[in-house]
Amino acid sequence: MGCNLAIAGVTGAVGQEFLRILEQRDFPFDSLKMLASSRSAGKKIEFKGKTYTVEEMTKDSFKGVDIALFSAGGSQSKKFGPSAAAAGAVVVDNSSAFRMDAGTPLVIPEINPEKISEHKGIIANPNCSTIIGIVPIWPLHKANPVKRMVVSTYQAASGAGQPAMDELAVQAQEILDGKEPTCNVFPYQIAFNVFCHNSPLKANGYNEEEMKMVNETRKIFDCADIAITCTCVRIPVMRAHCESINIEFTDPITPEQVRDLLSTAPGVSLIDDRENNRFPMPIDATGKDDIFVGRIRQDESIADNRGINLWVAGDQIRKGAALNAVQIAEKLL
Repeated sequence: MGCNLAIAGVTGAVGQEFLRILEQRDFPFDSLKMLASSRSAGKKIEFKGKTYTVEEMTKDSFKGVDIALFSAGGSQSKKFGPSAAAAGAVVVDNSSAFRMDAGTPLVIPEINPEKISEHKGIIANPNCSTIIGIVPIWPLHKANPVKRMVVSTYQAASGAGQPAMDELAVQAQEILDGKEPTCNVFPYQIAFNVFCHNSPLKANGYNEEEMKMVNETRKIFDCADIAITCTCVRIPVMRAHCESINIEFTDPITPEQVRDLLSTAPGVSLIDDRENNRFPMPIDATGKDDIFVGRIRQDESIADNRGINLWVAGDQIRKGAALNAVQIAEKLL
């Protein structure tokens, strides 16, 4: 059975990935509305053998729509999400606008799909670094509750959208040509450089990205007392985030047990080849659905073998954004 589908923010990097994933997964729809800002209205997009005209998103865009996939930014979600829900659509929103609202489910289908049915018209997609980090942690947490996580992220340019990816490419060429790099999207040079994540700093010295990971993980795991600390960094990679994750468990656990649990975990693949020093890289994850996990080893600084270190890589545009939303939409059907 198909549905009447709308994509809000269709011309952006995640919007374009929505289309690729809908086609690859043969998502059943009867009609499709492509929505964007007035700047993109009138643009033609080919999809599944048909030409669609992009329409300007307004509060009246959602009449007759069953599911609306939103990736148009937080301000647009706040402006148009409630209108879409009031018109009878279920909004799957990729921004941070509704994630921490008490009445809005925050869903990763591999972790808490039962929350989908609790929606009141809007379902929130978690932050990309949260999804990529905790999909592999969840099966471990179920087997042996996590007490504390220390996360360091290595985040790709794609997290700031297509303009940021373009900026990385342009800057790399400029620097190789001996020119000064042009900085429009990021505050600092991204090519051949690393800097603290560009989200605003909070009073506690942590940036928004770091606090999203803390608060969203607690909500998704339904575990308010899990201790989490985070450092988020931008690196000159196009579109897959990596994370170094240190985990303290309630009970002893071995790297072998972790590998066994992750070898059958949904949405997870292992690349953990110590013999050849071969572990997950952004190029492994780019364009792939799974989160790749490796460097699984005992943290010898934590007593009683209760500590594990691991390394993950995941496609930020795909599982970190568009794929997660489409998986939610599939469960809505």
